[in-house]
Amino acid sequence: MATLAKGGRTNTIGFLLRALGGIPFLFIGYRLYGVDEMGRFAVAFVVIEILALICALGEKRGLAQRLTLGAEEDDGTRVNLVFDGMLASLIFSLIACATLVAFPVIIFPSGTNSDLDMWMIAAIPAFALTEILLAAQAYRYDIATTVRARALVEPWVKSLALGVLFFIPMLSAGGLALAFLAAIYAAFFTALYAFLRTYGLPSGWRPRPRYLSKMTARALPLIGADVIERGTRLLDVFLIGQSASAATVGIYFFAKEIVSIPQKLKQSFEPILSPVITKNLKIGNMEAIAAQVRQVGFWIIALQVGIALMLAIPGEAVMGLGGPAIVGGTGALAILLAAEVVASMAVVSESVLVYIARKRNLAISVGIILLQGALTIGLIILADHLGLGDGFKAAGAATALFIALGTSSLIKALVLKTLLKAPVSNWRWALVYASAPAVVVGFLFTEFTPEWVELAIGAPTILAVYLWVIWKRGFGEEDKVLFRKKVVPIPEPEQTHSKP
Repeated sequence: MATLAKGGRTNTIGFLLRALGGIPFLFIGYRLYGVDEMGRFAVAFVVIEILALICALGEKRGLAQRLTLGAEEDDGTRVNLVFDGMLASLIFSLIACATLVAFPVIIFPSGTNSDLDMWMIAAIPAFALTEILLAAQAYRYDIATTVRARALVEPWVKSLALGVLFFIPMLSAGGLALAFLAAIYAAFFTALYAFLRTYGLPSGWRPRPRYLSKMTARALPLIGADVIERGTRLLDVFLIGQSASAATVGIYFFAKEIVSIPQKLKQSFEPILSPVITKNLKIGNMEAIAAQVRQVGFWIIALQVGIALMLAIPGEAVMGLGGPAIVGGTGALAILLAAEVVASMAVVSESVLVYIARKRNLAISVGIILLQGALTIGLIILADHLGLGDGFKAAGAATALFIALGTSSLIKALVLKTLLKAPVSNWRWALVYASAPAVVVGFLFTEFTPEWVELAIGAPTILAVYLWVIWKRGFGEEDKVLFRKKVVPIPEPEQTHSKP
C-alpha cells in the first residue's frame, strides 16, 4: 500500500502539471486557430490514439506480467523482453501508418487544415513505443519518468510549439499537426533516455518470429481491454465527427479535453497498480488485491468528485476560456464530468480483471462499447428527427457515455467481487457530505460574482471546501497515507523488509 501511495502521489503531481500544460494548448488552439480547425484536428487525434493503443499490443499492462514471469517464460533478460514488445509494436505501427496513408478519409472525414496534417500519422509508432517504455519503467517503480514524459514534456512542448508555429507563415496552417507531432516525439525520446539508463541495451537479442506471434496472440485480450477502455472516451468524438459540423466537434472536443483533467488523475495510479497487482497475483494474495482496489478506488473517486465540482459548477466560465462560441457545450461538459466519476470503479476493477479474467473482461468491455455506440447513434438520430441542433447531438453523445460507463462500473465491480471473494466497492457516504457545502459555495459564486471571479477565486474555493470536508469526514488514517511522504507500515509477519 505504501508503494501504491508513493506511485500515486508522484503521478498525481504529474497530473496537475499536465493539466497546467494542456490548458495553454486549448486556449491557443481555439483562440488563434479556430473552432473548425480544432474540430478537424480532434477527429484525427482520436483515430491516431486508438491505432497507437492497438499497436502497443497491451504492453501498458501486459509487460508487467511478462517481466514478473520472465524467468519461467523466457531465458532472455528483461531488457530483451521489452525489445520483443517494441519490435512487434513497431511492425504493427508501420502497417497502421501505411493504411492511413492509403485511406486518409479514415482520419480526415471533414478534410484537412493543410497539407502538413498528413504528418500526424507519423505519431503512431512513437506513441505506441512510449507506452511500452513507460510500462518498463513503472515495473521498476519509476513513475517519475511517466511524469516527465506525459506531464511535463508532452503538454508543454505541444503548447509552446503551437504558439510559435502560428507566427511562422509557412507552417502556421499546419501548426496543430506539427505541434502534436513534436510533442509525441519529445515524450518518446524522454522515455527512451530513461529506459536506456535503467535497462541498458539488449544482450544477445534477435528477432524471434515464433515468439512474437505467440506474444501477440496472448496479448489480444489486453489489447482489446486497453483499446475499448480508451475507445469509450473517444468513440463519441468520432461518431459526432461523422454526423455533425466541424465546429460542433470542436466544441465537444473542448469539453472532452477539460474532462480529461479528472480522467488523467484516474490514470495516475495505473502505472504503479500493474506491477503491485501482478506480484500479489504471483503469490495468490487475493485479499491484499481487494484491499488495494478498495483503497485506490476511493482515492480516485474522492479526488475526482472534487475536481468535477470545481469544473462543472462554474461550467459556463470554464467553457468560455475557448471563446463565446464554445459556451454552448456547457451541458455536455457537466454530463462528461459525471461520467468520469462513475467510471472510476470500472477502471480500478479492470486493472485486476485483465490478469485473472482476461476473456470475461474483454467480453464485458465489448458489450459496453457496443452499448455506447448504439446509444450514441440512437440519440443523434433522435436529435435529427426532432429537428434539434448540433448541441443536442453533443449532449446525447455525453449521455450515452455516462450510461455506458456507469453500467461498466457496476458489472466489473460485481465480477471482481465474486472472483476475489471480497468487497471492492469504492463508495462512501462522505462523498455526499463533502459535495453539499461545495455546491452551496459554488452557487453563491456563480450567482453573485462575474465570470473572472468564478474562475480565479470561486473554482479553487469550491475545491478547497470539498477537500476540507472529505479530509475531516471521509479520510481515515489508512487513506491519509497518500499525502504522506514518510509512511510507517503496519508490521506484518511476511513483510520484514522495505519495498524497493
